[in-house]
Amino acid sequence: MQTHPQPSQFGMQLLPMVENGQKVVLAAASLQAHAFKVMMRYHIETLGFLKHRYEQDVKLAGDLIDGAEFNDAFDIFTTFLQNATLEYTTEAGKVAGLTSKLASETAKRVRKEARTAIEDAAAKTVA
Repeated sequence: MQTHPQPSQFGMQLLPMVENGQKVVLAAASLQAHAFKVMMRYHIETLGFLKHRYEQDVKLAGDLIDGAEFNDAFDIFTTFLQNATLEYTTEAGKVAGLTSKLASETAKRVRKEARTAIEDAAAKTVA
């Protein structure tokens, strides 16, 4: 994405420092928007998981109340703990995968911005 300086309202081209400053600001804004998007993905994943876990907690309370004997309550509780442990480890794996994917996307964005800056500098040197 090469940009060419626009003449100002006074009919002169922008100074190279001003043009580069604009590119830095745009690149920083792009990275901030990407970071915001990443945080929202984490929040969506976390809230979805917590909603499911809270539903399971409510179900546990209902199952314990409905259980007639102590042995039933013990079995219900151990099953709940086993399922919860499995779900938490699965969720940790999802978050790790999401983190890896988002880190890769961020690295691609930074490489693209760096490549654009280098190409613009090279084009100015030739011109």
